[in-house]
Amino acid sequence: MHTIEKKSTTKAWAGAIPSLRDAPRTVSFSTRRSANANAEPAKEFPPTQLPIISGKIPDGLRGTLYRNGPGRLERGGDANGGLRQRMGHWFDGDGAILAVNFTEGIATGAYRYVQTSGYQEEAAAGKLLYGNYGMTAPGPIWNQWQKPIKNVANTSVLALPDKLLALWEGGKPHALDLQTLETWGEDDLEGLTKGLSYSAHYKRDNQTGEIFNFGISPGLNATLNIYKSDPTGKIIQQAAYQLDGVPLVHDFVLAGQYIVFFIPPVRLNVLPALIGTNNYSDLLKWQPRLGTQILVIDRVSLSVVSRGETEPWYQWHFANGYVDASGSVIVDIARYEDFQTNQYLKEVATGQTHTPAESTLTRVHLHLQTGKVTSIQQLLNRHCEFPTVPQQNVGQASWYTYMSTFRSGTDISQELVNAIARFDHKTETLTEADLGENRYPSEPIPAQDSQNPEQGWLLTVVYDGNSHSSEVWVFDSDRLDAEPVCKLGLPSVIPHSFHGTWNPAS
Repeated sequence: MHTIEKKSTTKAWAGAIPSLRDAPRTVSFSTRRSANANAEPAKEFPPTQLPIISGKIPDGLRGTLYRNGPGRLERGGDANGGLRQRMGHWFDGDGAILAVNFTEGIATGAYRYVQTSGYQEEAAAGKLLYGNYGMTAPGPIWNQWQKPIKNVANTSVLALPDKLLALWEGGKPHALDLQTLETWGEDDLEGLTKGLSYSAHYKRDNQTGEIFNFGISPGLNATLNIYKSDPTGKIIQQAAYQLDGVPLVHDFVLAGQYIVFFIPPVRLNVLPALIGTNNYSDLLKWQPRLGTQILVIDRVSLSVVSRGETEPWYQWHFANGYVDASGSVIVDIARYEDFQTNQYLKEVATGQTHTPAESTLTRVHLHLQTGKVTSIQQLLNRHCEFPTVPQQNVGQASWYTYMSTFRSGTDISQELVNAIARFDHKTETLTEADLGENRYPSEPIPAQDSQNPEQGWLLTVVYDGNSHSSEVWVFDSDRLDAEPVCKLGLPSVIPHSFHGTWNPAS
């Protein structure tokens, strides 16, 4: 473990996430096995009992695994003719939700696209009509002004008592039926007025049931909107802070009594974005001279506690945060040294990745009242993405962090993550689940056993490139290096997804 002392400076802070749009392209996929999961639009299936391939469903595994991700990265080129159009970035794909319900030794799965208005319009037209993060709207330039950005509802899910929310950070969530996955429509959570968005990376306090999230209102200087909701999802408190410029903020962290934002030095070139001459992704520029800006918010009042700055880095995702015995804020992130990760993710949509983008599990020690970073520790010298902790530990110290990573010897510029792992913060050791050649797991999701709170499970959806099929694997969270306790077959291939959640049975 390596510790470096950092100096604080006084530059301005900022953060934001509007969404814009690049012309659709026709591409061909490579022979890499990982690419085949995204090569064709996903096929929906109704509630279906899933066959047990091996092992046994644990008796105490009761609840539903939900996952969200881009199910479709193309339009046209079907039996009705027309040009096959592929979307410009992995982030542009239409959202599709997988639900796997576990009860009494039986698992039932369902998979459906989120029926956003943009999805329905493009399905009826048989072609792309809208721009998005990595593509401008097709056709003449005035389409950029006439067509709003399509809400693709493809990034994460929030399970509430009476509905499931499909989340995407550039707009409002879409509400779905928890069992059937029928789309009910956009949901304002009784607080999202016109122009407000609701990010994909909420944080839920397991003790109070409170839900925290944020959204960005774009502009020459964007506005950070912070939301607190009750356990039903209803927004009960809001705060807004103007930002300098338009940076990219994808996630934040709950740390005890505080909400913490790390705002990376990525800025949008605003004028071309307003004119519509280029897409949002390509107009995001890495500006390391700005440093990483820090904003600490009190979770009770939603007021600013401190602002600070430290060295430049980029992170998509936070693992967790907490306040230690000395009163310091501890924040764990998946840290990239620059913004090449965005180019790599753009290449995923083509099936041909070649840009190296490695992140490491990194711990930041933060002085609460000044916003000054006192030290930065690289916890693990291995690639780390989609880091997470058990839901009961969100905002508190967690013994373990779970993550996606690469098998030893993998060329990370050529592949998607192909292993999951658990980092033990007490022993500083990594336990890896090696799924074998040509198998690609989704983000690992912890699930607490309903009968024994000391027992945990880890769930992941695995694309098997050897058989071009998808499965659900269940691991004992304390024995990741052992065989899964259960493997379940899925009726069709599930394209690589982004984020999910475990909703325990009530």
